[in-house]
Amino acid sequence: MQLFDLSRRVAIVTGGNTGIGFGISRGLAEAGAAVAVAGLDDPGAAQAVSELAAFGVRTRFFEVDLREPASCRAMIESVEDTFGRIDILVNNAGTVIRRQPEAYTPAEWHAVLDVNLNAAFFCAQAVYPGMSRRGGGKIINIGSLLGTLATPSTAAYAASKAALMQLTRALAVAWAKDGIAVNAVLPGWIDTAMTRSVRAQVPDLTERIVARTPAGRWGRPEDIAGVAIFLASAASNFVTGGGIVVDGGYGSLG
Repeated sequence: MQLFDLSRRVAIVTGGNTGIGFGISRGLAEAGAAVAVAGLDDPGAAQAVSELAAFGVRTRFFEVDLREPASCRAMIESVEDTFGRIDILVNNAGTVIRRQPEAYTPAEWHAVLDVNLNAAFFCAQAVYPGMSRRGGGKIINIGSLLGTLATPSTAAYAASKAALMQLTRALAVAWAKDGIAVNAVLPGWIDTAMTRSVRAQVPDLTERIVARTPAGRWGRPEDIAGVAIFLASAASNFVTGGGIVVDGGYGSLG
């Protein structure tokens, strides 16, 4: 459908070479967008870009240290120089350090907030001039159901994701006049490398999540892609400041 067509659009997906990020990158590429995959270089980056190129779109990997504001700004500038424009920014990259609250060191606390919250702000701030000059754009922040629910060992992660939702609302209100829509996606338990590491530490987690989820399974990265396409496309032009939960009904049980 034309409403969901992303041809001639350029998207950045931070952390777009793995997990939820790659599911989103793949979905945007299938919808016709050129995709700039941004993150720390790793052996999977080249493979991710190769798979995206198979959809016939322009794609390239851009190395960035999202903990550093200057690196975020330099990455945005490099994408604009390479592709000529940025229409869509997906702030997806995230990290988690599992600790009881009293055990976090200041460095661990800041490490989580730097990637999950601060990087999203600095990347959004950097794309604003180009988007506003061209009359608009779409910013999609990947939050988490744990921004509204809580577990004992994810205080830093939960705080960062709750703050990211409020940042989403604040940017939406500030930039609506510029034609920039800012929304969030709030995934539940999705099968990724990050959640597999958690499952290794909590042996019965897989069964507990399935038992609580009305859909009867863990989510998959591709389950997030359709929502991202909607928020990146003309179909959502009057949607801003919102958060769409994608959790198979997990959070609806209270």
